[in-house]
Amino acid sequence: FPQTSREKVYTSSRDARKKKRGSLLFSRLLRERAARYSLCIFLAGHFQSHRKSNTSSVMGAKQSSQDDAGRENLDALKEEIERLRKALSEEEERKKKTREEDKKTSKTTSAPIQVDDRELEKRLLLQTQSDGEVDSASFASQHEVDPKRIVGIIKSLAASNVVVFSETDKNTLNLTEEAMSFIENGSPEARAFDFVKSKGKNGVSLPEFKKLEKTISEVGFKQAMQQKWLAMDKATNSVVAKVEEITDTCRTYLRMIKEGKKEEVPAKELDALIKKRKLAKVETWKEYAVKRGPEFALERKKLEHDLTKEMLANGAWKTATFKEYTLVPGAGNIPASGHVHPLLKVRRAFREIFLQLGFSEMPTNNFVESGFWNFDTLIQPQQHPARDAHDTFFMKTPAKANFAPEEYVEKVKKMHEVGGHGSVGHNYAWKREEADKNILRTHTTAVSARMLHKLAEDGFKPCKLFSIDRVFRNEAVDRTHLAEFHQVEGVVCDKGLTLGDLIGVIRQFFAQLGMTQVRFKPAFNPYTEPSMEIFAFHPMLGKWVEVGNSGMFRPEMLLPMGLPEDVSVIAWGLSLERPTMIMFGIDNIRDLFGSKMQLQSVKNNQLCPLGLEK
Repeated sequence: FPQTSREKVYTSSRDARKKKRGSLLFSRLLRERAARYSLCIFLAGHFQSHRKSNTSSVMGAKQSSQDDAGRENLDALKEEIERLRKALSEEEERKKKTREEDKKTSKTTSAPIQVDDRELEKRLLLQTQSDGEVDSASFASQHEVDPKRIVGIIKSLAASNVVVFSETDKNTLNLTEEAMSFIENGSPEARAFDFVKSKGKNGVSLPEFKKLEKTISEVGFKQAMQQKWLAMDKATNSVVAKVEEITDTCRTYLRMIKEGKKEEVPAKELDALIKKRKLAKVETWKEYAVKRGPEFALERKKLEHDLTKEMLANGAWKTATFKEYTLVPGAGNIPASGHVHPLLKVRRAFREIFLQLGFSEMPTNNFVESGFWNFDTLIQPQQHPARDAHDTFFMKTPAKANFAPEEYVEKVKKMHEVGGHGSVGHNYAWKREEADKNILRTHTTAVSARMLHKLAEDGFKPCKLFSIDRVFRNEAVDRTHLAEFHQVEGVVCDKGLTLGDLIGVIRQFFAQLGMTQVRFKPAFNPYTEPSMEIFAFHPMLGKWVEVGNSGMFRPEMLLPMGLPEDVSVIAWGLSLERPTMIMFGIDNIRDLFGSKMQLQSVKNNQLCPLGLEK
């Protein structure tokens, strides 16, 4: 019999669906097969009755034998149909049991229903209204959601003043997998001791001991040595036991932590397990207690961000609630920006003081100077210790350069060798190659010398000049000295100036800085006479600190430049760092300038520490 229908079987990635579809297909095939056999029986019976009514007497005997064979076939078909019906019934029963088992499994393994944030917010507000106070951790556990989601909802509601909350810090101590293995198998130091002890009094050779796993041979050996359980016998190059018995305290303490008895573990040992051995981790989190806020409601009102023309047209703005603008001072976030270093703040203040006093700024854009402008023009002898490599940084490339006018160079040379204008000089053979050496300038007075020489060439006029820039000296670094620092220099050039004018100008200058406690001490400088050291009182150190040097330039320096004989020049110089240290209360210069400077202090220091009165 031809097949009446064709089945299409679709595969699926899920085993349950395959199983279900396979059962349906098998059941359908059984039904179709049973239907075919039933049709066979019907047709066979019909064919038999037709033959009985149309057979002749001649063929009677032969027909009788054929009928017996047909009856036998019919019996076989009936038996097959009964067998198929029984198999179909069993399949239906099996499918029924499978469906019942699937229902039970789906009930036990079904995932919790996901609740959106809006629904959680409603439940939280309802519970807050009924209970008065809700704990965030308990609420999250009750609804089987991540506590972080609840925290986000709480803070969002608090921003709208619907609820208020208080924070509680929580923490727990969790053991690592390594610590759990120590609890099960013993600590490495105890296992190392047991291994050595099992080898007898002579211990075990170091090479054999090193064959153990690293946890025992390295970590365990180190800990056992610290606790004086094991020792190295250098004579035999072996590891030996120093005690007869031990108590595995590490294992004991880990068990106590696991059982929730960390308070019974000594603080020192607990700290070592956490920080040194990394066997336990402290996990911290916050829990929130939520209460009603000033604008509490079971449903949060939607805040409007903008006033629209539609609101104005239909009057909705009258009942709408608008989001508050954060325009009040301090309500917004502080914008990210740079911060001025204390040295630059004081430098700017110094510059403003000089400008207010009528000074003009000198150009100081060349860090490299020749020895001539840095030393020789100041009538500083070439044998002076300051010109030694122990105090000055000499350039290798280019090693020499001197762009001074030759006429002026000859005058300076003569002043060094034989003197003039009442001076006897230094009485030595001045060398041009020594003057031409390039150095990192040791003071900005070299710039002042250039400016005074230019003033003489252009025609003398009274002037007040200043400079603030970096200088370099090969000095030992300590709490008050650096090899690189900033120098502030002031120069006044006029006729009839005296030492009293110098003291008065310095006092006026430092008073503008807010440093009223200033005093002077006689000193010696190669290019000034008279000379004075300047001291200021350091309130943090509680003592007087040298902040600068001063004096009147010698005629031996000024006359070779071409300045008139009745012109005097008073000058003073100081570092930028020391006044800054006094103003900001810093007692170590390395905390102000260099790698130890804290960026947070740059951000937080005051805008202008100078005692300026405007």
